[in-house]
Amino acid sequence: MANTSDDAERFNKIVIWSLAITAVLLLILPMFFVLSNETYYSAYVEGGDTDAEKFAQLSSMRDTLMEDIPGNNGDTNYGYDVANTISTPMLVNDWRDPHRSMLVVVGPEKPIDQTEARAIYDFVTKSGGKVIVASENSHANELAGLFGVTFFDDPLHDENQHFLIYNEEGEPYDPSWRNVWSAAAVEQDVRTMQPAYLSQVCTEDQIRNNLMSNCRLPLMFRSPTGLKFEPTEEDRADPNHRTVKILARASSGAFIDVAGTGDAGDYRNPAPGDLSLIIRADYPVKAYDRPQESQGGFVGTTEVAEVDVTGSITFVADDEAFSNMLWDLEQAQTQGIRESCDTVNSCWLDVIPEGQWGGNSAYFQTLIFDMMEHRNPELSSSFRDDKSEYQIVFDESRHSTGRLSAPFVESMGTVVLLTSNPFLKWLVVLNVGLLLLVSMMIVPQKENWRHVFDLTRFKERPSKLDPSTYKERVQQALFTKVRVHYDLTRDQLALKPPAEVQTMINDPKLVELAYSQTRVYQSQELRQLMVAIRKWGKPN
Repeated sequence: MANTSDDAERFNKIVIWSLAITAVLLLILPMFFVLSNETYYSAYVEGGDTDAEKFAQLSSMRDTLMEDIPGNNGDTNYGYDVANTISTPMLVNDWRDPHRSMLVVVGPEKPIDQTEARAIYDFVTKSGGKVIVASENSHANELAGLFGVTFFDDPLHDENQHFLIYNEEGEPYDPSWRNVWSAAAVEQDVRTMQPAYLSQVCTEDQIRNNLMSNCRLPLMFRSPTGLKFEPTEEDRADPNHRTVKILARASSGAFIDVAGTGDAGDYRNPAPGDLSLIIRADYPVKAYDRPQESQGGFVGTTEVAEVDVTGSITFVADDEAFSNMLWDLEQAQTQGIRESCDTVNSCWLDVIPEGQWGGNSAYFQTLIFDMMEHRNPELSSSFRDDKSEYQIVFDESRHSTGRLSAPFVESMGTVVLLTSNPFLKWLVVLNVGLLLLVSMMIVPQKENWRHVFDLTRFKERPSKLDPSTYKERVQQALFTKVRVHYDLTRDQLALKPPAEVQTMINDPKLVELAYSQTRVYQSQELRQLMVAIRKWGKPN
């Protein structure tokens, strides 16, 4: 008996030490691997030892959008509710109040796949969501192509619209045609604006009150690419189903440096003459929210009704346009960028006289405000102009990860919206790991058994299935179909990361069934999904 007691005590100590060591590893190792990874265009990286680490981030943009501003009557105008997603943005349509939510994808280091692109397309066109996509390469083309937009994969050079950068002595460096400027509108197509409005600079009052109509502001780009818009089949079938606006464009002398020679005369460098820098598409959408009191809403209630909203997506040909370096004037001046271009032969002052550049933040803050539902007269006035009622989500899942950090990052693929608090982020990871360990420990060891054939057992009938398990059984059927189709064992399928399994499924509805934690299905919907699972994998 003494030996048995000693063995049990020794086993308990091993379990406790194993849990403690595993907890420490789960908490520290992921942070070590992920935080040691050099990431650019992140809204959550601040400071750094090099200019790239300090200025090629989005932390200034995030701080500005979250900033609380004192009002005129002693009230406080709260900033936007800012969050991030480090998993696939495929589940954007599960967000609460999608028509009051914006997804910001800046500097995608990994391509947006077809499933994610389709989900974001539905988010804009069906749910009324807002999206900003900024890239200087073709990583966003799977998404952009659904809207008729194409990102070139090489830098744009503009002989007529470039700005100078000065050294510490005040002398300009050699001109670079890749430092591009443009005069941008917020809600109007620059191709159809009246000439008087094209030369009208937005005043300080217009910028302060987010009412930049019939005017333009100068914008800075560092090594952008070009955007091309072509009408889609849906545009030709129904020209009024959406509006597409060119908000900023390059000059007619701009070209794409495909050959890498920087030579406008090189036949390999296309110069179509209509390269865009910012393109916006708006869709009329129906959504449910608290209506304006004059339309049947009641102050102080949570009553909802169908209201008209606008799904909106904006494509920007440069991720650095949102960076810390170009976001505000003070940081730009430390890098030799000036607010005036009066010393340059070709200057935005020739286009919009008296237009001083004060950082890209003035323009993009107003663009975001205009894309949201702040001015929607059908929404309740109790929150219509309150920015804290609107959510901006930075997509951190587009950043590349190393081989060591990839398993830890992929393991968080089902966590869609995490707060910016690092403690809460890693606490979720720790809890998931501990739950897995506990589940393994409580599974009893199978005892030796033998099969006994007993005719008397046939009179027993199995109990009816619990309706709460229907969704789980359909999910199991889906994974079994995928495993058999790709000739995988259960262990092989279990070891694959969620992103790869989603690509294998390649059907938005089935991917949502497999990974959505909040989606509730009716019996009829599950029956329809079973039909889709039976057809899945078969040639059309």
